[in-house]
Amino acid sequence: MEKRVKKNVSEAVLVTSMLFVLSLPPLTPWWIALIGIIFGVLFGKEVFGGFGRNPFNPAIVGRLFIYITFPNIMTYGWMEPGNFGINAITTATPLKIMRSGEGDFNLLKLFFGIRSGSMGESFIFLIIIAAIYLIYTKTASWKIIISTFLSSVSMIYAFYFVGLINYPLQFLMSGSLLFVTVFMATDPISGPKNQKAHWYYGILIGVVTILIRTFSLFPEGTSFAVLLGNTFAPLMDELLIKKRK
Repeated sequence: MEKRVKKNVSEAVLVTSMLFVLSLPPLTPWWIALIGIIFGVLFGKEVFGGFGRNPFNPAIVGRLFIYITFPNIMTYGWMEPGNFGINAITTATPLKIMRSGEGDFNLLKLFFGIRSGSMGESFIFLIIIAAIYLIYTKTASWKIIISTFLSSVSMIYAFYFVGLINYPLQFLMSGSLLFVTVFMATDPISGPKNQKAHWYYGILIGVVTILIRTFSLFPEGTSFAVLLGNTFAPLMDELLIKKRK
């Protein structure tokens, strides 16, 4: 696709591929991962004009495509890690178990990634370190990170006080919310360009994520929330553009 328009392949495709793989269940077959990343780069990036012109996050596009196409693998391909290997193969993540009301999880295990889930979402302490680094180096928008995080926390505790969520901290640290907040929502190409719009963009992603988690059939809502945010990003830029005096 790039050769047809005489352009070079950007290193951004490596970042996309890495984030895509980090978002998958550990037992995902390699050929499904291959289909997902090809679809994500081709239909989430190239058909819109190539690198730097994609309106949607290609890693999220690829993940949602195989999530809908191969639901069994994408919802049951989990493993529970141990200190020196794998304890057991499990069919449920902490988020799914808590949502069913069957129990909660140890906060330390959630924080240090000793639970089932994708490799990228599990290690909370590494995600926090990465967020500090990205903000310090001005690689990612701190406004998007803060607004996404605070809006989701607000929604979680609002639902906790009305009895819809039983374990707010565990609910926050389970799933891919923090991973997506730091690495996916902050994609500068598919997000809004206006600095003021970053606040509204993050709030939209945070609120929609918790709404989907709580009321839909999907135990996780981050991918859908990011794509919805991508959809409204140009409109936010248009509405919040500074008027010339």
